[in-house]
Amino acid sequence: MKKFVAGLLLLSLLPAAALAKDLQIGVSMALFDDNFLTIVRNSIQKELKKENVNGQVEDAKNDVSQQLQQVQNFIGQGVDAIIVNPVDTNAVKPIMDQASKAGVPLIFINRRPAAELTGKMAYVGSNSQLAGRLQMEALAKQMNYKGNVAILLGDLANESTRERTKGVKEIVAKYPGLKIVQEQTAKFMRNDAVDVVSNWLTAGDDIQAIASNNDEMAIGALQALGKNDNHVLVAGVDGTPDALQMIKNGKMVATVFQDAKGQGEGAVQAAVKLAKGESVEKNVDIPFQLITKENMAKFTSLNQK
Repeated sequence: MKKFVAGLLLLSLLPAAALAKDLQIGVSMALFDDNFLTIVRNSIQKELKKENVNGQVEDAKNDVSQQLQQVQNFIGQGVDAIIVNPVDTNAVKPIMDQASKAGVPLIFINRRPAAELTGKMAYVGSNSQLAGRLQMEALAKQMNYKGNVAILLGDLANESTRERTKGVKEIVAKYPGLKIVQEQTAKFMRNDAVDVVSNWLTAGDDIQAIASNNDEMAIGALQALGKNDNHVLVAGVDGTPDALQMIKNGKMVATVFQDAKGQGEGAVQAAVKLAKGESVEKNVDIPFQLITKENMAKFTSLNQK
């Protein structure tokens, strides 16, 4: 009798074990050709392997329609969950509708969707407004709380651009000696930032600091500034290896550490739980942290590709 009960118990456990091994998760990244998102993507792939989950990772190439098509393909293939790093945080409703209709869990990563999350959906990422506040406080301190500030905006369709910029402006408003004199998009891209900042310099804009929505644009700004004889202060967001090197060399004032590894792991873990019918928090917050020359040593081994 004991052997019979033990046998039944073993059989009852087998489907759950098989389910864990047979889970299939589709991942649509906004863009492969982005340094920070590459770190996020690699983190997702490592966590999928660690969780023993089959994963299919696609590049949406910054195309909203292509991302929607990828999600539809995932659903058609019968995946157990979908992770999306949205191309446009304002254009996620069709993706949400498709996933909801199919009953497939949907996890957004890194970029918070503008639409309200319902049902089997979650967001894993960080508070972008906090990043802007941390960044601008660091710049304000170095500026002695007076001077002109320019803002390099990311992709205007993204929540992170709006929220990080809001955070920067919130700090500028705190100090009467600070003033925003320029703000322009460089679409999160290094080369675009070179062009934008070069144009500001050519126009003779009086700028003492540049708050960049990400590290790539901050590095582009530094390239445009060249020797930086006017000692324009520059700060970024993400904490990429390139940015840390710039801080180490004394070229960049600060960046804000965005935990790519934490986001990737958190998204996969949330996807697995939802696929198994377990509950997760609607918003899984991965905290931002300010990086300066004083504390950068503890971040050098993080956010590695």
